[in-house]
Amino acid sequence: MGHSVLIAEDEQNIVEALSFLMERAGFEVMVSRDGPRTIETAREKKPDLLLLDIMLPGCDGFEVLEALRNGDGFGMRVLMLTAKGREIDRRKAFEYGVDDFVTKPFSNQDVVRRVNTLIREPKPEQPFATAG
Repeated sequence: MGHSVLIAEDEQNIVEALSFLMERAGFEVMVSRDGPRTIETAREKKPDLLLLDIMLPGCDGFEVLEALRNGDGFGMRVLMLTAKGREIDRRKAFEYGVDDFVTKPFSNQDVVRRVNTLIREPKPEQPFATAG
């Protein structure tokens, strides 16, 4: 069975580009365009990796992470992919338990490489303390 990626992004052109890249790399792709739907889809489908934007309608990426981390057995990898590249956002993302952080605009090859790396290495078992 192949690995799956949930793309949580509200910008159509970025959704299309990421979907194409992930499918070409051999991943099953799911898409969510807002925070609440991302939480629901992640809990229901349990993807191997979540490509998560910070700025989502409904609730932001940090709220999504907090909801998922406080849920039952959150085991997926998280790559935050966002235009918010300030150091405070990066630090907050890692405090919330993301595995990697990429700012937009991004290199297609870099994103695919990072996803491949994250999805293929085992996730360390560690408790996450949310910063909220």
